[in-house]
Amino acid sequence: MTTGGDSSPTPATSSPADSAPKASEPRSRANSGVPVGYPRTEAGAKAAAANYTTVAGSSAYLTDKDVRHRAVSVMAANSSTSAVVQQADRAAGQAAPDLKGDNAKLDPKQVIARTGVLSAHTLGFDIHKSTIRLWTTTVRGSATGHATPKAAFRSVTVSLVWEKNDWKMAGSSDASGLVAPIDVRQATNVTGDFTDYIPAGAADPVLSGSTTGGFPAAYEHNEDGARAAATSAVMLYGDPRFFTNTDWRHKMLAATAAPSALDRVKSDTDSTARLVAENRALGDDGKTADGGLLVTRTAALATRAVSYTDQSASIELWTASMGGVAGKDEMQRPQVGFLRMTVDLTWADGTWRTTAVTPSEPLVPSPPAAEQAAPASSFADVGGVTDAPSLA
Repeated sequence: MTTGGDSSPTPATSSPADSAPKASEPRSRANSGVPVGYPRTEAGAKAAAANYTTVAGSSAYLTDKDVRHRAVSVMAANSSTSAVVQQADRAAGQAAPDLKGDNAKLDPKQVIARTGVLSAHTLGFDIHKSTIRLWTTTVRGSATGHATPKAAFRSVTVSLVWEKNDWKMAGSSDASGLVAPIDVRQATNVTGDFTDYIPAGAADPVLSGSTTGGFPAAYEHNEDGARAAATSAVMLYGDPRFFTNTDWRHKMLAATAAPSALDRVKSDTDSTARLVAENRALGDDGKTADGGLLVTRTAALATRAVSYTDQSASIELWTASMGGVAGKDEMQRPQVGFLRMTVDLTWADGTWRTTAVTPSEPLVPSPPAAEQAAPASSFADVGGVTDAPSLA
C-alpha cells in the first residue's frame, strides 16, 4: 500500500508554518446530496466528474426516483437535464436486479452500491468545457441473502461545461473498463460482512480538487473534513510516486502527516517503498529491466467514522487498491485488493493531519462475471501521474 523511491535522502527543512496547507480554493459543498462548488481548474473538473459518477452509482440515486431527479437537476447543465434524467432512469432500472442480490425484493436499506475512481484521464480541458474519462470499480448487491455483492470495472466518459459558476454535466457514457483480477490472496467475503457499508452505515467519498502545491489544501474542522483527509491519505499512499520517488514521498508526508508522527512515518514508508522496489525488481527510474511500469492506485469506495472528536479522528475506508507492473510479464499484471483501511488523524496546523494509515481486514466482493482480465501492458494507459484522480 506504499511506494518506493530513489536512494537520495531528502531532509525536512521546512518549518510547520511553511508546510501548513492553506485553503486557497473552496472545498465542495452539498446541494440535494450532490457535491458542488468546484475550482475552475482541471483538478476541479476531474473532481466533478468523479463525484457525479459516484452519486450516479449510489444506492439512493438508483433506488429512489425523487432523489435521482433532484440530483440530476443539480448535476446537469440546463440544456442536458432532460436527456440526463432519461439516461438516469434507464440506468436505475438496469441496476435493480444486481441491487437485490438473490432476494425476492429489493430492500433500499440493505443495498450495497459503491463506486471507486481508480483513474481520471483528461481528454480535453479549457475553462469553458472539459471531457474526463474515468476508470472505475463498482460493487453492487445486497447485504442480505446469500449472493455476495459483485465487482465490475467500467470506463465512464463525462462531458462538463462551466455554467452558473460551477462544473455541470453535459452528458456521460459508460462501457466495460479494463478488468483487473482480484488479488489471488483474497477470498470472497460472505454477504453479512458488508453490513457496515449499507447506506446508513457509511458515506461515499467526496473529491474536491482543492490543492496547494499539488497536495491537499486545508480541511474543514468537522467530521466531513476528517473523512476527506482520510480519503486523500489512502489515495496518496497508493500513488506510484509513493514507491518510486523519495523526494515526492517526503514532501507529501511533510504536507499531510502530523509533526509528532513525521519521523516515524517517514522511516516506515521508506522501508515499505524499498521492499516494493525490491519485490518488483524496479530500477531507479521506477521501471523493470524490460521497461515495465509500476502501476499503483487506491480508490475509496466508502468512509465511516470509527471515532471523532474536534481534536482527533479515526476513519475507516473501504478501498480498492491496484498494484502491479504494466509490461510484458503477465505474472506481474496489476491486481486489485479490496481492503478496509484505518486512517488516524489529529487536528494540527489548521487542518487534519494523519498519524497512521493502517490496512486491516479485506472486504472482498465477487469477481466480475465471465470477464477476462486485461493484458498487463494495457494498464499503462491508466497508470501515469496525469491519470490520477483529484484529491478529496
